[in-house]
Amino acid sequence: MELTWIWQSILIFYVGTLILRVGGRKSISQMTIAQTIVMIGLGSLLIQPVAGKGLLITFLAAFILTLLMIITEYMEIKADFLETLFTGKAVIVIEDGKPNIKNLKKIRMTIDRLETRLRQAGISAIEDVKYATIEVSGQLGYELKDNKKPLTKGDFIELMAEIAQVKQVIERTTKTQGNQNQKSNIFQEINTKEFEGNNHEP
Repeated sequence: MELTWIWQSILIFYVGTLILRVGGRKSISQMTIAQTIVMIGLGSLLIQPVAGKGLLITFLAAFILTLLMIITEYMEIKADFLETLFTGKAVIVIEDGKPNIKNLKKIRMTIDRLETRLRQAGISAIEDVKYATIEVSGQLGYELKDNKKPLTKGDFIELMAEIAQVKQVIERTTKTQGNQNQKSNIFQEINTKEFEGNNHEP
């Protein structure tokens, strides 16, 4: 009896791992409110057997919580208003380089905290951001203005292709101009010879 807690702890570990595996693979920073509540509840429940509660009731309660979370997520997929009700939506906090004060007040975030989030993302100024949102998970989502976006590999390849096309056009134009100049020189020589020939006639 004294060693009962050992096999209970082993069982709790493996059953708890299975329950969390069924619940999903999201990290804490990516969890919705419902998922966070369920995970906190599971953590409290899974320790109950060690405190003297029955294993069967504890595991049943844990599975019910997980099942409710999964059902809620499927309901959110089917109905948009349920997603808004249970999980919420992303909130726009920057529009065209200007902070949305109204939405910032809704989520109780100051300009200083917003700027801190931007600096953590490597953005030095609000004016550089086309738009930014605070996601349901609390993370910052953003898109930089076109003139502030870093050059990607695709952009570089496209730029080099355009440069190559411009180079070809310049070379063709130069070659054409060279041929025209050459023809012009030939015509001048012919005209000069004809003029000299006419002058030598008696």
